[in-house]
This record gives sequence, C-alpha cells and structure tokens, in this order.
Amino acid sequence: MQIKIERIYTKPIDTNGYRILVDRLWPRGISKVNAKLDQWYKEIGPSNDLRKWFNHEVEKYPEFKQRYIQELQQNHDFSKFQQIVSDHLKTENVIFLFGAKDEEHNQAVVLREYLLNTLD
Repeated sequence: MQIKIERIYTKPIDTNGYRILVDRLWPRGISKVNAKLDQWYKEIGPSNDLRKWFNHEVEKYPEFKQRYIQELQQNHDFSKFQQIVSDHLKTENVIFLFGAKDEEHNQAVVLREYLLNTLD
C-alpha cells in the first residue's frame, strides 16, 4: 500500500483508500459531502503563523519545508497521526488531501515525504 496526495478541488481520483484532509483550514467552496473524506486531521497542518508566512510562495518552499518538519517533530498529535496512517496502510492506500493550487510545493508533499522516512 502507499501514501498518495491529491488536491481536494479535483474530482476524486482514488476513492479506494483512507482519505485524510491535512489542511488546518477547511477548503473554501467544498462541501463536507463532496469532499469524500474519512477524516479531517487539521492538527497536523502547518501552524497559522507558518501558513501565513509561506503564503504559497515557491521561493520560500525550502525554508517552509524545514520549518514544517520542525513543527511536526514538536507536534504532540504527530505520533497519533502516524499510527492512524500506519494502521490503514496495512490494508489500503492512504490519500492526503490538500487545498493548495500548487501540487508540488505544499504541506501534503512535505508530510508524505517526512512520514515515509519515519514509518517502520
């Protein structure tokens, strides 16, 4: 099984997996029914200060990545989140959903990479 990432504003590509929204804020214009979520884990998203600082400016991405990883390392909810992902990966794919327009420079990409490096 694998961890995938998907933009929540696109039509769900893969509904055969455990779908987790990893944004701290609910995406504008998306109804909870249309989101086809299994879980919204807002505590795992970047802090409001970090999110506002980054402002999805690509040139800030390397620094954003470092700062977000530091937040994850200090986040008391991370081990619980890691366990949820690990448990679901035993039987199905896990899909991280995000709202950002940039599909290559966002917290879901960082989270996926960091999680893959920390899972047993």
